[in-house]
Amino acid sequence: MRLGVIGLGRMGGAITRRLLKAGHAVVAHDREASRIASAVESGAVGAASVDDLVTALEAPRAVWLMLPAGEPTQGIIDELATRLDRGDTIIDGGNGFWKDDLRRAEALEARGLHYLDVGTSGGVWGLERGYCLMIGGEATVVNQLDSLFASLSPGEESVPTTPGRAGRDSRVERGYLHAGPCGAGHFVKMVHNAIEYGMMQAYAEGFDLLRNAAGPEGDSGQQWELELADIAEVWRHGSVISSWLLDLTATALANDPGLDAYIGHVEDSGEGRWALQAAIDEGVPATVLSAALFSRFRSRQEHTFSEKVLAAMRHGFGGHLEPPETK
Repeated sequence: MRLGVIGLGRMGGAITRRLLKAGHAVVAHDREASRIASAVESGAVGAASVDDLVTALEAPRAVWLMLPAGEPTQGIIDELATRLDRGDTIIDGGNGFWKDDLRRAEALEARGLHYLDVGTSGGVWGLERGYCLMIGGEATVVNQLDSLFASLSPGEESVPTTPGRAGRDSRVERGYLHAGPCGAGHFVKMVHNAIEYGMMQAYAEGFDLLRNAAGPEGDSGQQWELELADIAEVWRHGSVISSWLLDLTATALANDPGLDAYIGHVEDSGEGRWALQAAIDEGVPATVLSAALFSRFRSRQEHTFSEKVLAAMRHGFGGHLEPPETK
């Protein structure tokens, strides 16, 4: 199929290249001309403006947005809404707020346009590994775009199928889920990212404990110079806490045992805050998730080794850089 992609940064650029490799035609636009040029080198059709992108697509059109949440995404949606035709579809693949999705879907429906919210997980490795997709929107529209989601997802061979899933939606086993109506995709991704915060915080605090076993001497009378890189590596082999996040941590520690390349400034992209608000609204205790978010806030005031571990993981899976002004 032929798809428009707006936003060609780390994720959007990789999504474009993965779609091209799968045989899809992509019309690509970004405010930075160099990113458009890079997409064209990979086989995309470049579009210097939103108007050019819409013109280059045949109806019914589908346009995938990979932009920062909030005004950057809303501005492009507003622009597209005046240029697309009835029956066309806008897909927000970024980390959008699910309540914004509800409002947008209603406004676009009044114009005869479809809207899907797609939580996209996979970071900078998605080009090779594929993306885990959590989709919200009308079932008929999701089904019409199935080949797109199938091409972006990791595929059935990525992990063994869970026993007992006979008769369930097989798309889930390939890495993409129709979570429900508009808003459901980003809601599931919001909780996904909040869980990610908690997992990362647990790893970070654990490695900080290991590092500080070297002293000063405590009540136990032990002072151990533990090899963190080796501990991370052995945990990758048969341990119940093995994971991709641990893989990234092991790589970071093997290359930089003291994580001296990081200062420990850890940003949050919004989903953790939204998840805590949802926990308050639903009356759900979320002690780990809240503590993980507040630890990120604290990291911007003082830095510990655990924050360096967090920063290393964020850089590993998403290419996220610490703010240069804090160095």
